[in-house]
Amino acid sequence: MRSWAAPPQDGGNVARMSRATDLARRAAHVARAVRTRAEHWRDPIVVDVGYRTVLQRPADEWGRRDFLGRFRAGQLTVEQFGRELLESPEFERVRARQDLVRSLHHSRCAFVRGLPPARRILDLGGTNLQHEHGALVTMGYPYAFDEIVIVDLPPDERHPLYNRGGVRADTDSRLGRITYAYHSMEDLSAYPDESVDLVYSGQSIEHVSVEAADRVLQGAFRVLRRGGLLALDTPNAHVTRLQQPEFIDPDHKYEYRPFELEAKLERAGFDVVERKGLNLGLESVARGTFDAQEFAENVGVFADPESCYLLAYVCRKP
Repeated sequence: MRSWAAPPQDGGNVARMSRATDLARRAAHVARAVRTRAEHWRDPIVVDVGYRTVLQRPADEWGRRDFLGRFRAGQLTVEQFGRELLESPEFERVRARQDLVRSLHHSRCAFVRGLPPARRILDLGGTNLQHEHGALVTMGYPYAFDEIVIVDLPPDERHPLYNRGGVRADTDSRLGRITYAYHSMEDLSAYPDESVDLVYSGQSIEHVSVEAADRVLQGAFRVLRRGGLLALDTPNAHVTRLQQPEFIDPDHKYEYRPFELEAKLERAGFDVVERKGLNLGLESVARGTFDAQEFAENVGVFADPESCYLLAYVCRKP
């Protein structure tokens, strides 16, 4: 009878153990060789490995010369080399390539990180279905605040695409207090005049009718203090109509062209202080055809909203 405590070994097991040991020794040898190269930086292949791993291409001559020179002069560590590649604009394009949705998210995060400090914030439609802190904080808004009030429809009044997650409880983030208010953003009568420093509308104004959008903007203007800011981003219909004839989201009520949105903002009383776009597609717009890869690769905030996939505006209440 076999004992579970001491199972017999056969020749096959011994051979497999021997091969595994040999592979482990080889892996350790390779690791030592790579570590030695990384420590001394005498071999350009180390820079090429970094480029191929992060940027998915061989190192160009300028980059190889620059990095090797700084390594040999003691001006750059292995960690700093990796961080420079990961923080480069080229890596943003590599990461976003052929994934327009992810690229748009990165650009929206860059727009949010560029917003100014504000103590009291009203976030219209800012529920994050994956996180209790809401969209503004999870996209990287960097400044401490007294309170963000996230205004959103009750889940049972939303489109089925957005009715997950239920009702959020008020909570604290590391930056400040986050509270939820479940009602239409068309009606901001619950908030006093000139009580808010920043109103943020991220991908929300296109979810209401043209007439309702006027009421949203009028409400935002009223609750903002003098000098307070409205920031919003929304699809650019000049581009999305190249992508497809119908709205890009079944819950959209209207997608704006730049001149339409700017006229609406000015009629509400706002001064447009930043007129930007997210994800640039100059060649697509010039040709009148939609190239998703071009928009995906040109991740970031640009000064030509007409040629961008998303419009992004910052407006001031005079």
